[in-house]
Amino acid sequence: MVVEKAQYIISVAARMVELHPQTLRKYERAGFLEPSRSEGNLRLYSPEDIDRLLQIKALVEERGINLAGVELALRLTRRLRELEGVLGQVDGLPSEHLEASRALIRAMLEELGVPTHTHGGTHGQGTRH
Repeated sequence: MVVEKAQYIISVAARMVELHPQTLRKYERAGFLEPSRSEGNLRLYSPEDIDRLLQIKALVEERGINLAGVELALRLTRRLRELEGVLGQVDGLPSEHLEASRALIRAMLEELGVPTHTHGGTHGQGTRH
């Protein structure tokens, strides 16, 4: 049995993140996300796209960051996620150091506006540049 991830059309995604659909299109043009497309060429937003939109919204609305800053924050988010993955593969590091490192990464991600709960059940991977 193949289980597909949920996909949301632009109107539903916009309602979920409380943004206008045109804003979602603007963020796509800026390269912040790349929703998949249906056979009829409709934009389909994944749970990871929803999480990324929530992060962008928090950065813009709550922190007053412009789009250049959002781009940098998304790149930093992706790099922190990569570091998180590397830490998971490190052998021999004392558990208290590993946990302290993970806590620091979580704190940095929170500062970057990453949602603490994800819609996709996995961590977003930043931008798709």
